[in-house]
Amino acid sequence: MTDLRDLYQEVIIDHGRRPRNFGPLADANRTAEGFNPLCGDRLTLYLKVEDGVIRAARFDGAGCAISTASASLMTEALTGRTEAEAEALFAAFHGLVTDGPGAADLGKLAVLAGVRAYPSRIKCATLAWHTLHAALAGQARPATSE
Repeated sequence: MTDLRDLYQEVIIDHGRRPRNFGPLADANRTAEGFNPLCGDRLTLYLKVEDGVIRAARFDGAGCAISTASASLMTEALTGRTEAEAEALFAAFHGLVTDGPGAADLGKLAVLAGVRAYPSRIKCATLAWHTLHAALAGQARPATSE
């Protein structure tokens, strides 16, 4: 179990230090701002959605390693999914970090399951996901992890 935990920690550190899909998306047609008032994490999520399918996802901002890694892993998981699939992924991920079910179904996102042992870090891990929900809903006000 220690080896698996070490691997998970490595993936989180890697995505935290070298986030994938980082930076603005010039032709985004959906955007949302996210802010975690408890720790100051901020991000902007950019989506290009065509015919109900997420063709590209990127993010920009600053936050802790958990927040950045979660946004990085999320953007990788979103590309090619329908909006409905993205919302279902949001629900499954939220369940993973709060309740624990469904880890096997989430692929690389399962590396963040360990945050449920640290309740204050759950907000860091879910900020990008709440921002995704806001972007898909066309929400104008900044999303929070509250």
